[in-house]
Amino acid sequence: MKSIYRAVMDSSVNPLRALPVAQRFQLMLFLSIMWTTIFCVSAGAWMWYGELIVFHVLVLAGIVITGLVFRQASRTSA
Repeated sequence: MKSIYRAVMDSSVNPLRALPVAQRFQLMLFLSIMWTTIFCVSAGAWMWYGELIVFHVLVLAGIVITGLVFRQASRTSA
């Protein structure tokens, strides 16, 4: 579990490691704000609508965006 966590959250281990420190920070900040927004909107939608489809769609979109950012960073570094 620790290795999975580090693969996503540790910018010295994940695909962003080849980018300059400032860009790494900016991308990790963007991703953290994106994930915070996803969970806040999901909680709000669940409270108002009671439907979990919004949560699932937002989490799936977050996973796709994170994967695209990591893929682009690994292509840039190669």
